[in-house]
Amino acid sequence: MSKVKTVLVAGLLGACLTGKAQQHNTSKDYQWPKDSLVTRKLHQWQNVKFGLLMHWGTYSEWGVVESWSICPEDEGWCERKGPYAESYNTYLAAYEKLQTTFNPVLFNPQKWAKAARQAGMKYVVFTTKHHDGFCMFDTDQTDYKVTDPKTPFSSNPRSNIAKEVFSAFRADSFMIGAYFSKPDWHSNDYWWRYFPPQTRNPSYNPAKHPDKWNQFKQYTYNQIEELMTDYGKMDILWLDGGWVRPKNTIDTAVDWQRAIPYDQDIDMPNIARMARKNQPGLLVVDRTVSGEFENYVTPEQSVPAGYLPYPWESCMTLGDSWSYIPKEHFKSTNKVVHILTDVVSRNGNLLLNVAPGPDGDWHTEAYERLQEIGSWMTVNGEAIYNTQGDSLIGEQGHVVFTHKPGATYAIYRSEEGKGSLPATVTLTHIPYQQVKNVSMLGAKQKLTWKQEGQTLVITIPEALLKKLPCKEAWSFKIRY
Repeated sequence: MSKVKTVLVAGLLGACLTGKAQQHNTSKDYQWPKDSLVTRKLHQWQNVKFGLLMHWGTYSEWGVVESWSICPEDEGWCERKGPYAESYNTYLAAYEKLQTTFNPVLFNPQKWAKAARQAGMKYVVFTTKHHDGFCMFDTDQTDYKVTDPKTPFSSNPRSNIAKEVFSAFRADSFMIGAYFSKPDWHSNDYWWRYFPPQTRNPSYNPAKHPDKWNQFKQYTYNQIEELMTDYGKMDILWLDGGWVRPKNTIDTAVDWQRAIPYDQDIDMPNIARMARKNQPGLLVVDRTVSGEFENYVTPEQSVPAGYLPYPWESCMTLGDSWSYIPKEHFKSTNKVVHILTDVVSRNGNLLLNVAPGPDGDWHTEAYERLQEIGSWMTVNGEAIYNTQGDSLIGEQGHVVFTHKPGATYAIYRSEEGKGSLPATVTLTHIPYQQVKNVSMLGAKQKLTWKQEGQTLVITIPEALLKKLPCKEAWSFKIRY
């Protein structure tokens, strides 16, 4: 990711980072798309609610944070440790040499797609290239890629990893998203070797060397064109690295944007035009660059405090790190359900990151967690999918709300480790004249309820309290 509250990353080098490399704030200037195909795709995306993000690259071999340890900034998230740390050039050479040992022989994207589908996820975003420039797809623009002969996995019939991932998830009816980093720290046209890099930005001023910058723009265009033409139907182009942007889009109220020294315009209108010519209706997510090419907003590792009236997505980690670390601490199922219901009730989507390891598989506990989440979604998915967020009632203690025509869902969330529901639930500010029926998703027993004006009191029978359909949260369906 390009911002992180990135947590301790342990591994071969024991590198660890914590901090915020880039804040992703909610939008002040959201622009609804004018293209009807994009609008239709956006509505489809808003209805599916829950997706999978995967950060994966050669950095997983060391168990270090994705890309940032090669950034020469004096910040916690760029900290280097281990046998190569004393010299930046030595470290960078060793990092880039990871290409020659990357061999994820357990890679099986069908296994991931099945686990994600069972968890209730309905779209996927995969890192085709992170900031370090290593390509997880068979680009013609560089040899710094998984399919190059220097990489052991290149001899595997599934070596074009991005294509295999997209094909496997598409076969399971997922919407498909390509994560692509706009900055490329391996490219000599971004970090030009003539000048040593000092920051995450180009190592030269593009205004002084326009030919160099135009070469980088063409390189970026060509790689995105490959992804939009050679990798099947695409739904989302998810662009990271928001410091690559026109100078006139910098918001000086945001600390990290004030630090951008150069105009880094890569001609997004031209890229979007090409991409949508090949992929009609494509959602373009130029993260943090408010306007025409940020079709939805992406707060990172956080959930907005309340309902937002435009499309948005919280991208968050299932564990502590965006990328693989050997000993990961995963969020509990209860925690994920709470996050998901917070997000959906506030009109957003949740994109949950799971990081593959150097062998090509996830941690066993990640599969277990997704299975548990899926069990909850099987019972309560009706209160999540195809719903609208709640701008009418408002969160009430343990309860958040979602809506469909003719129905409201009141989702009562359990405290961690308790799994218990009170015998009586009282809801206020119910904004309709007459409630016709109240039921609990996944339960056969009838509930009793009483409506007095905008107050609804629901009583749960003792037999149901003793055998609830799930333990993390319960959805009351209120019909009108």
